[in-house]
Amino acid sequence: MAQAKKSKSNDMRAVYVVDGARSPFLKAKGKPGPFSAANLAVGAARPLVARQPFEPDAFDEVILGCVMPGPDEANIARVVALRLGCGKRVPAWTVQRNCASGMQALDNAMQNIATGRSDLVLAGGVESMSHAPVLLTLPMVGWLADFNKAKSFGAKAGAVAKLKLSYLQPVIGLLRGLTDPVVGLSMGQTAENLAYRFKISRTQMDEFAVRSHHNLANALDNGWLSEIEALYDTHGNVYAEDDGLRRDSSVEKLAKLAPVFDRPFGTVTAGNSAQVTDGAAMLILASEDAVKKHQLPVLGRLVDCQWAGLEPAQMGLGPAHAMAPLLQRHDLKPGNVDYWEINEAFAVQVLACVEAWKDADYCKNELDSPGAIGEIDMTRLNVDGGGVSLGHPVGASGARIVLHVLKTLERTNTHRGMASLCIGGGQGGAMLVARD
Repeated sequence: MAQAKKSKSNDMRAVYVVDGARSPFLKAKGKPGPFSAANLAVGAARPLVARQPFEPDAFDEVILGCVMPGPDEANIARVVALRLGCGKRVPAWTVQRNCASGMQALDNAMQNIATGRSDLVLAGGVESMSHAPVLLTLPMVGWLADFNKAKSFGAKAGAVAKLKLSYLQPVIGLLRGLTDPVVGLSMGQTAENLAYRFKISRTQMDEFAVRSHHNLANALDNGWLSEIEALYDTHGNVYAEDDGLRRDSSVEKLAKLAPVFDRPFGTVTAGNSAQVTDGAAMLILASEDAVKKHQLPVLGRLVDCQWAGLEPAQMGLGPAHAMAPLLQRHDLKPGNVDYWEINEAFAVQVLACVEAWKDADYCKNELDSPGAIGEIDMTRLNVDGGGVSLGHPVGASGARIVLHVLKTLERTNTHRGMASLCIGGGQGGAMLVARD
């Protein structure tokens, strides 16, 4: 167990992760999955909160990251807090930073604890991507408005006569959300840009994807994903593990898949991309005062967080941009980090971040570094799988990778970890954690 440690600053208090849990990550299968976003978050948080020595109303606040809460889940954090029994006096609020919404929630909680505004916070992220809305076209919305304004039978009949079949074409909200409106590229097309820029081959991507599945299988077989809490639906079905795992994945099988985003010449496929997935991850953060008051264990410490912006068409390089200032600020080299979690939005995107740090010109021109930052040890990166194998529920992944890198440090009795994500729109986020 890591021991509580005084903050080095007289002004900022140390922030500890007491405990955490997540749901299984459930692959979207073409129709709405068994759980709404609120149900996922409650399912992950309820056993986490139940095993604490304090009551749910002891939290100072609840902060939840979510990109697409359902229409019945406005300010989903408040919905979840009330359903968990936190009571009417515990405020709750929802944050959104695309793929890093869960990490944003942790950053906000960390800042509030560090500055003394809070002592005990429930924070994390959730997404039910299979429940993403199917929308009406604007012409259809206009037609409905005209139809509703029509009062007489004749007026309504006239409106019906103006209805065109093209108006009925559905708008898939998820596809629109995964397309950058500024540069007009889907996230997969930005991944193709990175493959071209760093000359990363289809074989390299597929090999990384296979590695992700094999690492996840190994972690499950060894019981290294203890943070997963089983979910139960209203029909008595049990969901105990991430269900996107393909144990028989191989480079030969992946090679048969056609490119998705740049047909027919691209290299990014469904097999070397993150899966569309539903899931939630929740953490309990505490000040040293709260740790002492409730005699809480300490899983680790949130040391620092960094956000970065970059060209939206190169958005997958966000982790390279966000992690570099953290290393510099804490006088660290890549070799000083024991374990890394870089969210696998695409296999090529993680590989490109690794290559970028090895490229002296990129580091000098893009990261303001005097030379190459260095090489990330691949044997210490995403050691238990990632988005390619277990999925990427966009609001939850930022919280999941922080929780899991802390669990990995605990399991291996090591000290320092880094968790990072690329963010649609051309951003990156990174969080440095430690076990003292």
